[in-house]
Amino acid sequence: MLALLSLFTLAHAEAPAPAAPATATDDPYAWLEDVTSEKSLAWVAARNKESTSSLEDATFKKLHDKFKAVLDSDARIPYVAKMGDYYYNFWQDKSHERGVWRRTTLAEYKKPSPAWEVLIDVDALDQAEGVTWVWHGADCLEPDYVHCLVSLSRGGSDADVKREYNLQEKAWVKDGFSLPEAKSEVGWVTADKLWVATDTGAGSLTTSGYPREARLWDRGTPLADAPVVFSAPVTDVSVSAWTSHDAGYVRHFVARSPTFFTSRTYVSMGGLFTHIDVPDDAGPTVFRDWLLVELRTAWTTGGKTWPAGSLLVTKFDDFMSGKRDFEALFTPTSTTALNTFTVTPTHVVINTLDNVKSRVFVADHQSGSWKVAPLAGLPAFGNIGVSSVDAEHSEDLFITSTDFVTPTQLLLGSANGGETSLLKALPALYNAKGLVITQHEATSKDGTKIPYFEVAKAGLKLDGTNPTLLYGYGGFEVSMLPNYNGITGSGWLEKGGVYVLANIRGGGEFGPAWHSSVVKENRHLVYEDFAAVAKDLAARKVTSPEHLGTMGGSNGGLLMGNMMTQYPELFGAIVCQVPLLDMKRYSHLLAGASWMDEYGDPDDAEQWKFIQTFSPYQLDDPKRASPPVLFTTSTRDDRVHPGHARKMAAKMLSEGKPVMLWEDTEGGHGGASTSEQKATMWGLSYAFLWKELK
Repeated sequence: MLALLSLFTLAHAEAPAPAAPATATDDPYAWLEDVTSEKSLAWVAARNKESTSSLEDATFKKLHDKFKAVLDSDARIPYVAKMGDYYYNFWQDKSHERGVWRRTTLAEYKKPSPAWEVLIDVDALDQAEGVTWVWHGADCLEPDYVHCLVSLSRGGSDADVKREYNLQEKAWVKDGFSLPEAKSEVGWVTADKLWVATDTGAGSLTTSGYPREARLWDRGTPLADAPVVFSAPVTDVSVSAWTSHDAGYVRHFVARSPTFFTSRTYVSMGGLFTHIDVPDDAGPTVFRDWLLVELRTAWTTGGKTWPAGSLLVTKFDDFMSGKRDFEALFTPTSTTALNTFTVTPTHVVINTLDNVKSRVFVADHQSGSWKVAPLAGLPAFGNIGVSSVDAEHSEDLFITSTDFVTPTQLLLGSANGGETSLLKALPALYNAKGLVITQHEATSKDGTKIPYFEVAKAGLKLDGTNPTLLYGYGGFEVSMLPNYNGITGSGWLEKGGVYVLANIRGGGEFGPAWHSSVVKENRHLVYEDFAAVAKDLAARKVTSPEHLGTMGGSNGGLLMGNMMTQYPELFGAIVCQVPLLDMKRYSHLLAGASWMDEYGDPDDAEQWKFIQTFSPYQLDDPKRASPPVLFTTSTRDDRVHPGHARKMAAKMLSEGKPVMLWEDTEGGHGGASTSEQKATMWGLSYAFLWKELK
């Protein structure tokens, strides 16, 4: 551990502070950025009352009750994570609104009704402490899994507290490791030493609001005395530090993220942290003997050029000694992309997309060289998810299979192939009889083909009158894939609506370029893609503008904002959830500065020239009609500032436009925390859509 106590601070860590935040003095609604002021909350309460008065009718009541039943159903799949001999699950239902952390054995888990051992009851903790806690997970020290750090959030915010819990004693540790509320990163080094990156006062955070210093904290000592081992410039997004505890391969890592899509990872070697010298925008994964590198842009190394989207592998020690003898486990084509991968002791399981359909392969090195072949024993249908059950000790895999109309299944398989066994199956949460899934293409303004999925009744009458809900995201390389959703199914499809999922640029459905081609000055292409899908639905007479609704959240909320300001004639109703909207101010609100890789820097005059072309708050034209809009957000969202939705709603209401806003007092960036809150949020959203589109 002496090597870790050698301070490793980047030479430019003391970079000058950024320019002062842009002011909003010319914004008449800037006061709504004060999240918890009496004036702001009174205004929010008035808007909430207007929304519920308008929408909480008989339709809402039926939807709310149906959604509550779906969210509380005991028939939901209790997904688990293996630690040692036990399988752990966090569970919420009508008897456990805040939830319980519990565990069972594999033998029990395979039973229809497993016997669970409850470890932490969050509802009881709420009552004892008078705080509305939201579970954020537990990090337990390998290989014994006795010492755990439990994360709890007030009201669902990203910031949370950390507390030590002993799994052997099944109790909180008195005077154990504990951190106050912050956006902290922690990890075990030993039972008595932690990596900690947190808010320790002035100068400890980046402009994005995340930690910029990693410390080593010894049990029983003040955090303030813990030495800073690694720090980064204040203009970075964040730093992190962790220890890999794989038997025989214990390694210590630190990393800095200069931007959202770039990082530099260092490993402790010979008393110093040494850079793992892959491209900043590549993702290195070190596991046992191997270094895996996921490329976002092309990379020339070792005399070869590997295309963007490739997954490469080499011996880690060889790479660190200067060798560059990579092999490709996956290289993309015009229609294929790497979705995810997972590791087992002797395999790499590669989950790919081929025209937005799952294809899974396994890379095997047991013969001494890598051989890649399709993974046998998988279901023949659906969107497939694969994850390792226990990467260090087992070839077992958790496999999920799902699509829009087929209830999700959880299976147990193996990287060695062979038959899979059914662990859990979700029962039908809505009546999908007669529904069919089809895939179509729209042509965007620049000629790019944009695929989209459509779910509708067989023999759908193409007369332009079908109530249709179009969903999209279009950012951060996040792929939109088919998924069984009891809320969408029972609230929309079962009632005769058509559901459409658009695979617009900005996602990762066709590899990194599908995303990188539309960032910053090319952002307008995302909105042209989505508009093209809306137009194609009308051209095919699936629906028409007065019957077409659309929905999206976060970056998808920015998408909705651009639909309401640039393409209002295409839609009959818009649900805009936890959105970014004021792109002049976004980089100075909460975590906004971390997304400048995606959107650009509005404080740079040249970049503002293109950002203002997709900033809904500035694009809003008082003279241009808008379809009815419902904004939803959360007072406790500390990622995307609720001021975006508040200010946009206030501005549009002042113009006499048909706008409503619903803001929950908790929920964080998810908009809601408990099943009751979620049933209300989704009930209002779907009641609004049916009211406006039917």
